Amino acid sequence: MNNDLKALNEAFTDKRPKDLVRHALEQHSAIGVSFSGAEDVILVDMAVKLNANVDIFTLDTGRLHPETYEFIEKVRSHYGIKIDIRTPEQQALQTFVREKGLFSFYEDGHQECCGVRKIAPLKAKLATLDAWITGQRRDQSPGTRNDVNLIEIDSAFQGANGELTKYNPLALWTSAQVWEYIKIFDVPFNSLHQQGFVSIGCQPCTRATLPNQHEREGRWWWEGASHKECGLHAGNIISKG
Repeated sequence: MNNDLKALNEAFTDKRPKDLVRHALEQHSAIGVSFSGAEDVILVDMAVKLNANVDIFTLDTGRLHPETYEFIEKVRSHYGIKIDIRTPEQQALQTFVREKGLFSFYEDGHQECCGVRKIAPLKAKLATLDAWITGQRRDQSPGTRNDVNLIEIDSAFQGANGELTKYNPLALWTSAQVWEYIKIFDVPFNSLHQQGFVSIGCQPCTRATLPNQHEREGRWWWEGASHKECGLHAGNIISKG
């Protein structure tokens, strides 16, 4: 990390996530807020209050829970915003499903499916931006997100002009703080959270967690903990060597 980034991270360590969101929106005109349909909805709440026309985008893999689709629409209606819903490239998806079927990830890992359904659409979106804001938190995954910084240069994707800045305003927050914000500000949330789901992704790859299980144990539970990134934040794994 260069000295400028290090200084910025230190400067925002004791500030609110909303302060970093404001800073990010002020620094970049081509910036988007990534919304996964889970508790990162609080980023939408913060960003829209700062700029009603902020670019909010989400990935529709075609395999989300019905509750997540309903939630995305609820957020769009609640805030009166447009949400840029990104979908897989149709030919690539058809080819993948024809060759591998609908559940190949149970046999050979989730990376290839995520590559078609998530990574390619995200890459195309980020190629139009100079920066993006994500809901990553250090407490989400002890195996891959322990070292997530508030501000970093994205090591996995390129922006419109090459270098892509990545903001993680919630990096230092806990799940408890996120839910406190949701309750205080009456932020809408995915009804799956009321059914024991903590980390929410695609329907075949996500399940509710039991008491005292870490939230990431509900994702790709048939794989090792060190691989529990779909590729959206691949730098978390790459950086570990």
